Formats: sequence, C-alpha cells, structure tokens
Amino acid sequence: MTAGTDTTGAAPGYRPRGTLPLRVEAVRQLLRRRTLVAFAVVAGLPVVVWAAFAIGGTPSERNGTTTLIDVATSSGLNFSLAVLFVSSGFLLTIPVALFFGDTVASEASWSSLRYLLAAPVPRARLLASKLLVSLGFSAAAVLALPTVALVVGTAAYGWSDLELTTAGSLPPGTAAQRLVIIALYVFVSQLAVAGFAFWLSTVTDAPLGAVGGAVGVAIISNILDAITALGSLRDVLPTHWQYAWADALQPGQLEWAGMIKGTSVSVSFAVVFFALAFRGFRKKDIVS
Repeated sequence: MTAGTDTTGAAPGYRPRGTLPLRVEAVRQLLRRRTLVAFAVVAGLPVVVWAAFAIGGTPSERNGTTTLIDVATSSGLNFSLAVLFVSSGFLLTIPVALFFGDTVASEASWSSLRYLLAAPVPRARLLASKLLVSLGFSAAAVLALPTVALVVGTAAYGWSDLELTTAGSLPPGTAAQRLVIIALYVFVSQLAVAGFAFWLSTVTDAPLGAVGGAVGVAIISNILDAITALGSLRDVLPTHWQYAWADALQPGQLEWAGMIKGTSVSVSFAVVFFALAFRGFRKKDIVS
C-alpha cells in the first residue's frame, strides 16, 4: 500500500488532523527563496513606477483620451490604481502561479513528498494545508501591491480625491473603499490560474512545468480573448473579466454585474481544478 494511505495500526495518540499544522507549512513556505523574491518584486514595483514618473515627468493624454496612467500622479489613490492596472493583467499571475504550482511539485522534485506521507500525513491533509497556505500567500502578494503603492503614492503625491478617467472625482474615503473592492476582485480573478497551477503541481514532479503551464494558460486565454470573432465564447475564458473592476470607478453607484460574472467564472474554474487535484492525488503512486 502506498505510503500515507494507511492509518491502521498507528501509534497511540496519533491524530491525522494534527499532522502538518498550517503554521508549520506556512513557515516552511515563507522561508523559501522564491517566496521572498516574489514579495520583494511585488513590494518593489511601486517604487520602480514612482521612479519612472519622477524621471519621465507627469504623463499626458494621448489621442484625446485619458487613462489611469495619465492621472497616476494626481493622488496616492490614483497612483495605486495605476500600478494595479499595469500589473493585474500579467505580473500578478506569476506569483499566484508560483505559489500554487510549486507547492507540491517541489516536494516531489526534492524526493521529500514520500517522507511527508510516511510521517504519516494523510494525503487530503497534506493537500489542504498546502492549498490554504498558497491561498494565503497569493492573497498577501496581490493585496500587498496596491497597499505598498498607496503608501508610496501618498508620500509622493498626497492624499486627495481620486481623479476619474471620465469626468469628476471620488472623495478619498469612497475611493479607498473602492480600492479595497478592486484589490479583492483582482485576487479572485486569479483563482482560475491558481486552480490550474495547483492541479498541475499534483501531476508533475517539475515545479517549473507546473508554474510555466499555468502562466502559459493565462497567456493563451488573453490571446483568445483578443479575437473578437469568438463572440460570446470569450465570456467563459478565465481572463476575459480580469478588468471588470473598472466598473467600480464610476462616480455614481457601484456597478457589480461584470465583477459578479468574472467571479463566477474564476471560482468555477478553481473549484473544478482543486477537485481534480484532490481526486488525482488520492490515487497517485508516490515514488519521489
């Protein structure tokens, strides 16, 4: 019988739920170099963008249209949204794919997975611990970006109204609430990639393959989404609704329709792939 699947004859006091506590798994993952690098990149990007504006000067309108980049230096809130805008399409996909795609596959590549299961850590418990820690680190990375950008932007451009790209502005209090909603939605929109990366991590012993495969799926989804001939078929692509948070930047009542659709698509993909990961890993023959 494969290690980790048999708990009969266990030592007195053995409790499956007491194995691999979340705190232990979180510390293990936190001390890894890829975690520190991912958070360093996320925290450093707002500083890089601020330096670019400081060197290049205040952005100006192009072709008579105003974008989030054009009003990025209007306030700290505008700067935070601009950084989130340039990052949510692809950059934030990388740490999410990294945390989910590397978590199980790396154990297999180090030949430590079978020893964890022989501890014995039940397979479902091991996957659940790694899934929850990956969710926590991914959420922290995604939410850290607008938070650091808000701090950097406020220090550089002050705390004032959020200038909209259409007309008018939002007071700081309302704008801050909208920013929180937008940041949470950006994280939720990444769950489809997270689910696919986690599933790949359970079927391969190559961490880079799992991470690269998830990033590749996001790229392909973006390419297909740009093909307007696909019509309504694009609505089910995991990245089609990634910018639906722009509906929150309305001077009036908050518009939820696009974000609700995006959430349903992303969560549906995530649930399916998380379920596939648990189902496949339960029967997988662990040899590494």
